[in-house]
Amino acid sequence: MNERHDAARDGGDRLATVLRPVRAGNGFEEALEQILQIVRLGLVAEGERLPAERELAERLGISRVTLREALKVLADQGLVESRRGRYGGTFVRERTPGSAAPAPDIDLEDTLLFREVLETGAAGLCAARGLTDDEEARLLKSLDATRDSALPDYRRHDTLFHLTLAELAGSPSLTAQYAAVRASLNDLLGRIPLLVRNLEHAQHQHAALADAILEGDPDGAREIMREHCAGTAALLRGFLA
Repeated sequence: MNERHDAARDGGDRLATVLRPVRAGNGFEEALEQILQIVRLGLVAEGERLPAERELAERLGISRVTLREALKVLADQGLVESRRGRYGGTFVRERTPGSAAPAPDIDLEDTLLFREVLETGAAGLCAARGLTDDEEARLLKSLDATRDSALPDYRRHDTLFHLTLAELAGSPSLTAQYAAVRASLNDLLGRIPLLVRNLEHAQHQHAALADAILEGDPDGAREIMREHCAGTAALLRGFLA
């Protein structure tokens, strides 16, 4: 019997401490976070196999298509590799020490929490106060820029979209605080890869957020923004925590 195969199979109980069904809103991001935690925590050691796709998808409550997209990200980052044959599957590769360490001068959790508080507040304020025609045009222009952006420029346009929301909330103090926390957030985002699946998901959330604001729905705007922030937080925790 292959020892690596046995090691992965027998590790199921250990994985129960991390693996759990993800929320529907951010299935891809949260699944990726949990698998990264498994690898980073050594719950599946280097050279061992992750659970079979069917089992892993069932534990996470996602489709195998979504799971394969998450595993492809890990393979592209050199964290796992796929092997064929009787004892094939997805195996954890040797990791480069310190390759995903967080920036030493940024508190990840504090940044994520403060960002969520500011952004959900700004989204709610925008929807509650109502926007002028010019402000609506600014919001939609910034949204269009993120949708039409080339991949290397995406984060810059994404930053501008979120800064526009902060400005439209009507509080200069909030805008200043958000600009500062966004700078820290961008430092962290620069340490993880741009993931097309995540960006596509983010674009759907951006559009839904703009709709809620234009429809004057503060509760809806806050909830969409909260979910949007949670998706980014899941990726950052997965790669950097």
